[in-house]
Amino acid sequence: IDDFRKSGYSGGKGLLTIFRGFKMALDGEEVDDLPEEAVEAPAEDALTLDDVNDITFGYCTEFFIVHLDHALTDEDLDKFRDKLMKIGDSVVVAHDADFVKVHVHSNAPGKILQLALRLGELDKLKIENMREQNREIQAKLKASEKECAMVAVSTGTGIDAVFNELGVEGLIQGGQTMNPSIDTIAKAIRRVNARNVFVLPNNSNIILAAQQAAELGERNVIVLPTKTVVQGISAATAFLEDASVEENGTRMREAAEKVISGSITYAVRNTSVNGTKIEKGNIIGLLGSSIVAVGNNVDEASLALLDKMMEHAPEDSVVTMFYGEGVDEENAAALVKEMEAKYPDAEFLCQNGGQPLYYYYISVE
Repeated sequence: IDDFRKSGYSGGKGLLTIFRGFKMALDGEEVDDLPEEAVEAPAEDALTLDDVNDITFGYCTEFFIVHLDHALTDEDLDKFRDKLMKIGDSVVVAHDADFVKVHVHSNAPGKILQLALRLGELDKLKIENMREQNREIQAKLKASEKECAMVAVSTGTGIDAVFNELGVEGLIQGGQTMNPSIDTIAKAIRRVNARNVFVLPNNSNIILAAQQAAELGERNVIVLPTKTVVQGISAATAFLEDASVEENGTRMREAAEKVISGSITYAVRNTSVNGTKIEKGNIIGLLGSSIVAVGNNVDEASLALLDKMMEHAPEDSVVTMFYGEGVDEENAAALVKEMEAKYPDAEFLCQNGGQPLYYYYISVE
């Protein structure tokens, strides 16, 4: 029950229905088949750490009623249950042959016990002050609150892992075709236990939503206008947990601005860019958001894109290739070997990004 309660549900109604079903089966009653209905999951932060004053019923009361009155009937239990529901919620009254299990949230545990004593004796009584529990959790979190933390929009399991390794505490799934909402970003910010939160949108279409989400909470939220995942990774690499918010802001902005971002994807429609005809399905290379390479296959476009990227970088740069969900490791490794042969002074790294839609994210630093 406690686990259900922490998730935003008491679990009581479902448990009660199960017990009623058991009893009906034992009594030989026919049960009508009902259609299954999808139930919307509660919001991830259904029970937040800021809602202690919003808890309607502050005491969780659980106990058994034993040595039941011999005259006790199902009607008596129904009346008892109805009375509890008028003065509390999360009510469970489960009757077995020898006892009744009771669970209820209320502001009057004494009254609950008085009503129960009319049915029998009380055993294994437990009363918990949920407001005090909430205060204790808040105090512990406040004591462990960090100066700075990061939230990032990610695309793919491999990219998730990279951000996790770099210390990003809040990950939001997003991307070119599934931009997260303002509310989703705001929830991710609230879940991070820090006074200052850096948000990495990693997509130009998400920056505005991130800025609006930053205004919804009481924390100091800094939205770094990272337009690509590569920029976000570079910014996160520059983050220092013990540094001040000002120092981290400067370091992360500079890192995001210095990195050269490239990506390989495919054209979704026929178009023309700078006089170059592009047909739907062609493989294209983007330098930032500009199409600078077009090829008939992924390797051809990737090599052409790298040439454009290296025009803006020293020969001993570090080149990182993040291969997407449509590329296997062997093909990625073979492509990197070709690149190493062409740029022997550069250092090449190859990682599984797992991102959809994009064959490769490429960073040059």
